[in-house]
Amino acid sequence: MPRIQFIELHDRSWFPALLRDEVTDALQFGISFLGAYAPVAPLIRSLLESTGASRVVDICSGAGGPWLQLSAAIQADGRAVSISLSDKHPNLKAFERLNSASRNLIQFQEGPIDAMNVPAELAGVRTIFTSFHHFAPREARALLQDAAAARQGIGVFEITSRSPAAIAMILPWALLALFFTPFIRPFRWSRLLWTYVLPVIPMVLLFDGTVSCLRSYRVEELEELARSLGEPRYCWKAGAVRGAAGMPITYLLGTPTG
Repeated sequence: MPRIQFIELHDRSWFPALLRDEVTDALQFGISFLGAYAPVAPLIRSLLESTGASRVVDICSGAGGPWLQLSAAIQADGRAVSISLSDKHPNLKAFERLNSASRNLIQFQEGPIDAMNVPAELAGVRTIFTSFHHFAPREARALLQDAAAARQGIGVFEITSRSPAAIAMILPWALLALFFTPFIRPFRWSRLLWTYVLPVIPMVLLFDGTVSCLRSYRVEELEELARSLGEPRYCWKAGAVRGAAGMPITYLLGTPTG
């Protein structure tokens, strides 16, 4: 199945900000509810240990992804590790909730952050969850090159994949929003409107989820992207671990050497 570079609705600049936040809130709740990324905690700890970093800079954070659960799991050897969330379209209300719930362990950048040009002052291991497939190969290389040029570690993690099984899971995933929406906090009547009366949120989850699978990178494609950078002082490792419902989580880890 060839990779298809198509658009996802909620990451378009013309997509209404209110609806974008509702969609990313739903994604964040679902990922946290399922513990989708719990298996990658050891991989992130290995990046922190190999680089000596004490901060994670998460890019393309959406509404915070898996970080409320992962933040406790990655603390290494009693050494506190801070998390800094960032996004091109930051969901500040969601970031503020995670900051409060984590007792300031999870921090955030208020302004937009370009994943392909992360400011130098945001030093630390970079992570990107469920968003790397948004980038076409040229942009994906630029994102990886930016981390390598800054001599920062990076971890790319994706629960979507270009397979019939993954695509088949998108419909029940979108329908799951019909059940968990009333439990998303803070409660908002507008969320019920856009889920049940005008089911925009489930439809966007269904459409964008399908597109996400169709443009996800396979392990060998991640390896090829990394090789194409030609960075002799940077080490790359790609692979997959077993995630929620038996679905694989593909990953690409990068660390500076020498």
